[in-house]
Amino acid sequence: MKSIPVIFSLLFFLWSCKGAYNPPSSLNDTSVDLVMQQLNLPQGFQISVYADEIENARSMAIGDKGTVFVGNRGGDKVYALIDKDGDFKVDDRFVIFKDGNMPNGVAFHEGDLYVAEVNRILKFENIEDRLGNPPEPIVIFDKYPTKKHHGWKYIEFGPDGKLYVPVGAPCNICESEDEIFNTITRINKDGTGMEIVHSGIRNTVGFTWHPTTKELWFTDNGGDNMGDDIPACELNVAKSDNQHYGYPYCHQGDILDETYGVDKNCEDYQPPVQKLGAHVAPLGVKFYAGNMFPDSYKLSKAFIAEHGSWNRSKKSGYRISIVNFDKDFNALSYEPFIDGWLNDETQDVSGRPVDIEWLPDGSMLISDDFADRIYRVTYVNDK
Repeated sequence: MKSIPVIFSLLFFLWSCKGAYNPPSSLNDTSVDLVMQQLNLPQGFQISVYADEIENARSMAIGDKGTVFVGNRGGDKVYALIDKDGDFKVDDRFVIFKDGNMPNGVAFHEGDLYVAEVNRILKFENIEDRLGNPPEPIVIFDKYPTKKHHGWKYIEFGPDGKLYVPVGAPCNICESEDEIFNTITRINKDGTGMEIVHSGIRNTVGFTWHPTTKELWFTDNGGDNMGDDIPACELNVAKSDNQHYGYPYCHQGDILDETYGVDKNCEDYQPPVQKLGAHVAPLGVKFYAGNMFPDSYKLSKAFIAEHGSWNRSKKSGYRISIVNFDKDFNALSYEPFIDGWLNDETQDVSGRPVDIEWLPDGSMLISDDFADRIYRVTYVNDK
């Protein structure tokens, strides 16, 4: 791999971690159109801008009344977006929380919005009726670690009614003294009963439950500084509780770590269902259960938002990918669904997908923290 000057590498790392880079001011309507023209989708699919100028748009959640809530990692705010006239373009936006500590994760449950900061979980009660005058948040849990390295969180309620909260590794690759790191935890909706559910997970910033099997699926970001092409990032499944996925002892299911893998065996840990591209930084993952996309997409494919590499000599990711499964959920293939945010020839980047959500009509929302934008993907039967 070609060497990268230390200063440049450090600056790029800080930009990637902070997520605060904004597109140049020349990203006007004309250049937005140009970006859209560069995106490649399967036949019959179309993409449009659902919301623009949403600073550092990260994790999303959708309320019962259609409000789209958006978290923020590089800044300190949580947004609420409203499409008043039903034209699938946001008309009103509210800042319902500010001065937060990397409030990346958002989850909506029984009328309330839950927000994950680095070390605590907040609840905004009855939020959709109070967007213009949001309530003071209730702190339901504040005992998560304060370390910011992989400290931003994705959260979601599981089929068991509990809130699932990951705790990333406080480093690139290390053996943490505190067992809370490298895990997925869960708590009751009132913040009680915190427990570790799964371990050996370096940094997951996206998970979901399959709509029919109710099994937990999650992405995991592989370690850095091992080379351009290893380790692979991962798509994993948890068919029962208390699984260990290998970190920091085993990478991508079959590579023992030179330092921490001594006297270990990769066969002792859960392997990924699908190895993803090295350093593609997979974040949001969802299965499709709507009625707009063709039946071939329903329940049998995992959509993954690949945020994109930050330190690879040739960039990878910057796309929405698909993992296709057979009826027993064995992975059959891994391929692009939407790409074009990365120009392979020039290595220029125009977007970094973060999260995926489904609107009630079955269309797909994609957040983009590079362009401060949310896209909407639809399917039109052109037969």
